[in-house]
Amino acid sequence: MAAGYLTTHVLDTARGLPAAGIKIALYRVSGNSHRKIAEAETNADGRTDTPILPQGKFKAGQYELIFFCGDYIDAHGLNGEAVKFLDQIPIRFGISDEDAHYHVPLLLSPFGYSTYRGS
Repeated sequence: MAAGYLTTHVLDTARGLPAAGIKIALYRVSGNSHRKIAEAETNADGRTDTPILPQGKFKAGQYELIFFCGDYIDAHGLNGEAVKFLDQIPIRFGISDEDAHYHVPLLLSPFGYSTYRGS
């Protein structure tokens, strides 16, 4: 059994705070096929309460996290426009080491975002 696992969190760089209440969906990607394997919501610390892909379910392959940020941006008055610039943010990435901890955070602002492989 693989000992690795996947975590994520969201930081609101416009407000300088963790982003609470953002729904996140995790998909396993194979060619043009996407299969949802997990769903979570960020807590007060901007993190999910448990790894979004825990040990035992963690395996090599292509994945996609979708962060549903539009409602959060609106709720905090960060948009200022009739049409959201950012709503759903997909991040596609690969897992190759089944015994590693992968951390894929989202740094969010109303008009841009970034990510990286964290620890």
